[in-house]
Amino acid sequence: MAIPVMLRSMRHHNYRLWATADFVSITGTWMQVLAMNWLILSITHSATSVGLGLVLQALPTMLLGPWGGVIADRLPARYVVAAGQIAQAALSTVLALIAAGDPSGTGGLYAISLASGMVTAMTSPALGRFGAEVVGPEDLSNGLALGSVLSSGGRILGMSLAGVIIPLAGVPGAFAANAVSFLGVLVAIGLMRTRELHVLPPAEPGERGIVAGFRYVLGNPRLLIMFGLAFALGSLGRNYQVTMAAMSQGPLHGGAGGYGALSVLFAVGTVLGGVYAASRTRLPLRLLLITATICSAGQLLSGFAPNLALFGAAMLPIAAGAVVLDTTVATRVQLDSPGHLRGRVIAAQGMVGAASGAVGGPALGALCDTLGPRAALMLAGVVCLVVASAAAYGFARVRRTRAAMATTSAPSAATAPAPALVAAEA
Repeated sequence: MAIPVMLRSMRHHNYRLWATADFVSITGTWMQVLAMNWLILSITHSATSVGLGLVLQALPTMLLGPWGGVIADRLPARYVVAAGQIAQAALSTVLALIAAGDPSGTGGLYAISLASGMVTAMTSPALGRFGAEVVGPEDLSNGLALGSVLSSGGRILGMSLAGVIIPLAGVPGAFAANAVSFLGVLVAIGLMRTRELHVLPPAEPGERGIVAGFRYVLGNPRLLIMFGLAFALGSLGRNYQVTMAAMSQGPLHGGAGGYGALSVLFAVGTVLGGVYAASRTRLPLRLLLITATICSAGQLLSGFAPNLALFGAAMLPIAAGAVVLDTTVATRVQLDSPGHLRGRVIAAQGMVGAASGAVGGPALGALCDTLGPRAALMLAGVVCLVVASAAAYGFARVRRTRAAMATTSAPSAATAPAPALVAAEA
């Protein structure tokens, strides 16, 4: 029986194992995210404090990410990934023990967030590189899109299970369950068929340093524009871990139940976005810009929502668009970069994502605390609309520059296909 185009990555044995393990691990991770955010909010009663926790987890990626990229391009990715899963399981176990002591302060929670961020910084580029080795270049975009769907499904299940486990076993139970979930990835790696892996070439001795990676990124204007757009929308446009909590606790009067419901609804939107991205054979830059505009306008309008139901309805297109945007950026980063530099380019992408979390988390938290959640959403939405317009102009300028250079260098129109290629890139 022919496999549908949307599920074409599932024909790979190794990807099926990877997808299953990823789903289990993500389910546990989102149980921990909900438990951690709510525990910090319960202790401090401050959205800014929740944002600070996000900063501590993101900060190591901004500082150590380049070294993680170097490790990914030098060492076998599967072993780096396995080591990272073991370390994260140990940290979640310690977190469960801290939470079991009924902490009155956030010091221990912040320390674990920082340590977890350090592990992520050193192993995340290898995780992205290994994902490309599991599915291969032909089905990479589909694999990333399906990964988004599974991630969203794991988020929904994780949030739902947290709502069950926390009342029964407390917040420590959610942390302990996450520790166990990392074992799924280790089992999947052990069962993979090595001969079916699409192993990427390691970096050559003269190209192993951090400088080579930065040189490639800084010399690619289209990549820089994508990263800039991703930073703006990731910081002010989609930090809904902070704003959903603030809206639920504040003007919408939803409480913990409302926050959980909004989180689940947001995850449903990401499933829809992932399904759409997986069904496409191409993810052009034009789609990236349209999606960025929709997300930004949706955020602006969400600030006017009079009740929890309408605010939740606004989350659907925003969440769906976020997945399409992230999948497009990730696909271009993977496919458009050479294999021996892949880890360092992924590390640069991770640094952008971490920086957006580090800036957006406390910034939106502070805006919510000072101006109110509604004004924070409206202001951030306007800023993101401006950035999306600037990105559209930047892409158009790069396209015109490449077309002009190709026309100048071509001996004749018959031998100058570059303008068409440039148009196809858009």
